[in-house]
Amino acid sequence: MPYYVYKMTTFPFKQFELAGQFDAFKEASAHAKTLRLELAADAKTSVKVMFGENQLQAEDLLNQEREPQPTTGEDY
Repeated sequence: MPYYVYKMTTFPFKQFELAGQFDAFKEASAHAKTLRLELAADAKTSVKVMFGENQLQAEDLLNQEREPQPTTGEDY
């Protein structure tokens, strides 16, 4: 399954722009790091790497809200 690299904006709503598709994580990660360096520090755009069977599944996973990590012990 391929790795997809997306430029993502969240305001006013989530929008995804496919920035690349790679067969290996190492290549996808390197491309994402390059894109992050090119973005301005105050840009409202983030770069994400997503693994999926196809582009539709990758975008679906990006749209899902993840539950926050539980806080236990000294994390309070």
